[in-house]
Amino acid sequence: MSEKTKRELPSALKQTLDLDVRVTKEFLEFVKNKVNLVDYRQHLKMLEISCHGVPWLFFCMIGLYTFDKPELFANLLVALLLDIIVVAVTKAFTRRRRPANNVDDMFMTGSVDKFSFPSGHATRAVLIAVFFFKLYPLSFILGIQIVGWSLAVAVSRVLLCRHHILDVVGGIVIGLAEAFVINQVWLSEESARYIISALGGEDPWSSS
Repeated sequence: MSEKTKRELPSALKQTLDLDVRVTKEFLEFVKNKVNLVDYRQHLKMLEISCHGVPWLFFCMIGLYTFDKPELFANLLVALLLDIIVVAVTKAFTRRRRPANNVDDMFMTGSVDKFSFPSGHATRAVLIAVFFFKLYPLSFILGIQIVGWSLAVAVSRVLLCRHHILDVVGGIVIGLAEAFVINQVWLSEESARYIISALGGEDPWSSS
């Protein structure tokens, strides 16, 4: 069976994707008529880096053995790993290409991640926002700032031409679904300490 036959799309889905491409292009043209995106590209790329999976995983691993908050860092680590798996599987299944005008300069990813649906940055940003606003709430002021950051990350994916609008919308929906799953499997502090101890030897915060 040829690749063309295997990837034949239903007409309704193809029309939806074509419409998404057109709407995304029109949105970018509208923004470019108002703002010179070249002047803000470095700021947009900083948002990209701030939501990349590697720094967040590194933050979790440091937090597990630096701060006495096992419930926080264990659950956040589970959430991030879930997100990586869900996004990787979904992208491998959908195999939608990134926008044609995307520049291949993504932080620590580049040409390795060629697929566009869903936006992994959008799923992660929404998941983190719900995590710190609802599941493990910080102060209201910090929570609002994280929600604002997550929305900025989501919009930046389109402005950087990394994704079409539908990719980002899909990422937001998946991020919300992931947050629901994490809420259902939430590890208590006792469970988190037990798992940390089982995986890495003695719990660094246990009494001697």
